[in-house]
Amino acid sequence: MDPIDLPAGPAVPYVYAGPAELRGRIDGALCAVVDPELAMNIVDVGLVYGVRVDADLVHVTMTMTSAACPVADVILEDVQAELDRVLPPEWRIEVELVHQPAWGPERMSARAKAFMGW
Repeated sequence: MDPIDLPAGPAVPYVYAGPAELRGRIDGALCAVVDPELAMNIVDVGLVYGVRVDADLVHVTMTMTSAACPVADVILEDVQAELDRVLPPEWRIEVELVHQPAWGPERMSARAKAFMGW
């Protein structure tokens, strides 16, 4: 699996490679997943690095705010469940957890920064 290049600049949601007609459904599913420790969706927090759609496969590359995140399993299961909900049942979903590049607060959206009081 080739690494997904991260776009430069602050608060870039994530890199998407796939059919335009699926982007809204996938984005909506990812935005429905909430990091329970931060009470914000994982896209605004900047946990999603990229989504690649190939034929009948959706591959999500994401991270956690720390390698020792106690709710990582919950978040990964929620990503799988939300994507299962919006994609055809025959599609495969892969959620890859990476720790490089490390997450940083510059990945957060303006809305998330405002919520945190930054």
